[in-house]
Amino acid sequence: MTRTTEPYAALPPRDDEPRLAGHALRYTAHVDPVLRIVDANGNRAREALRVMEEAARFVLNDAELSSELKQMRHALRTSLDRIPGLIASRDTPGDVGTDISTQTETKRRSVRDVTTAAGKRLSEALRAIEEYAKTISPTAAGEVERLRYRGYDVERRLALRLGAQDRPQWCVCVLLTESLCTRPWREVAQGCIEGGADCIQLREKTLAGGELLTRARLLVEQCQPKGVAVVVNDRPDIALLSGADGVHIGQRDLPAADVRAMTFGRCLMGVSTSCIDEARAAIRAGADYCGVGPMFATTTKDKKVIVGPAYLREFVERFPDIPHLAIGGITPDNVGELHGAAGVAVSSVVCGADDPAGVVAAFTAAVERADDAPSG
Repeated sequence: MTRTTEPYAALPPRDDEPRLAGHALRYTAHVDPVLRIVDANGNRAREALRVMEEAARFVLNDAELSSELKQMRHALRTSLDRIPGLIASRDTPGDVGTDISTQTETKRRSVRDVTTAAGKRLSEALRAIEEYAKTISPTAAGEVERLRYRGYDVERRLALRLGAQDRPQWCVCVLLTESLCTRPWREVAQGCIEGGADCIQLREKTLAGGELLTRARLLVEQCQPKGVAVVVNDRPDIALLSGADGVHIGQRDLPAADVRAMTFGRCLMGVSTSCIDEARAAIRAGADYCGVGPMFATTTKDKKVIVGPAYLREFVERFPDIPHLAIGGITPDNVGELHGAAGVAVSSVVCGADDPAGVVAAFTAAVERADDAPSG
């Protein structure tokens, strides 16, 4: 150790001294307060790392992320071992902070809330260790500083993997394209709302940016008061500017990881997938839901390979907690083949219908039956 201190003598409390959480201020004699600080924050940091590791391991099944968090726990222990006397300095009964808490500490809405709180706790604890350890062991302080920067990165990666606070599982999402509509597009959108669609995706490949933004804002204004989500195809910038609920991208669009970084905490992100490898990559990049398909041949997209219902069954089995939308050539006649489907995305069969509301209502009923059917 490079630091020496005079022991702190125990002093009797005065009657006029403040009280915390109903207890008089406590005094600990002959214990180095810096060692107590480092020890307490070491415990706090290890606990935070364990909480994050369990989410990576059991919630996400992410071997790489859980392994890194485990390595960080061991690295922290190694650094703290450079400072003798930590455990001996521990005085939990004499710690005035054990009875101090805030209301937010007792409330967690989701796993993401739990891990977010753990990540913040980790960075705060590591910073405290780093600063106070400089007076005892500069080597340990330097190692903890490097761990702190690793912690910032792993907190971000874990948050992105966990996705949005609320991941909706839509039942029927209509891909709205004006050129496919036999009626004005806003009338078609209204029919989708009346028929029970819970999401409308604006899919206009040829509109200029300004016109697309105007249309997205009109659609948001029309849908969101009715509780219907709006997703913009391909364009995260338009989704954010219009106040849409999400953006959907394909395999040839902007990289999912970059779109997630742009939209995280601001809107949902969906990714089209046609195999388990693509789905796994999309989920690792932070997709809130996956498009799964194509299920059948479709006139709206030229797909050389039709993966079919078998891929849907595999997706649901591998990723039961990730919302999905089966897509590609789905009609009221064949939707019954999609056993286990919780949601579908449809386009021309609704946009080109004389009665969009009726078609959407038929899909809603059919999907509810398909979701209840065995997926095997």
